[in-house]
Amino acid sequence: MVETAARLFREHGFEGIGVAELMKHAGFTHGGFYNHFASKEALAVKAVNFAFRQRAAEVTPGDGIDKILRRYISDEHLNQRGESCPIAGLGSDAALHQTEEVKAVFREGIEALIRTYEAALSDRATLSHESRRALAMNVLAKAVGAVVMARAVPAGDPLSHEILETCLAGALADVAPRAGG
Repeated sequence: MVETAARLFREHGFEGIGVAELMKHAGFTHGGFYNHFASKEALAVKAVNFAFRQRAAEVTPGDGIDKILRRYISDEHLNQRGESCPIAGLGSDAALHQTEEVKAVFREGIEALIRTYEAALSDRATLSHESRRALAMNVLAKAVGAVVMARAVPAGDPLSHEILETCLAGALADVAPRAGG
């Protein structure tokens, strides 16, 4: 149920799919939902947590920041909504319509991704911890924003690909080692 909800919430938003449809996709009856969860919000908390854990398993600092950014700011990530980063798929929805409990899961997931990006920048030895963290946060925000913007235009529109290409180039330039430092 949680895995199915994580996928369907990213595809449709929290309010874009009801409990009955979630349960049907998970292979359960609607009535059985309340044997497992007190509310749809309780499922949302578990589903978002699952989505962030799933993302964390796919993004490791050892991949290097360039590879991480190339995977995130890509047509593949853009088109795989159900498996995509929960920030890009549900961040705005969470900010506007979800409880503090759901937002707390986002806080933890976002913090974990920032730490992953920061660790992927560890080869930038001349950067202070604060500068490396700020850079990690900046490029994560750029990556999320690129995917959100590209998804906001009609599917197949050339602007979508242009947004991804431009933001990827900018993010890679941001993380490129500087001469003399």
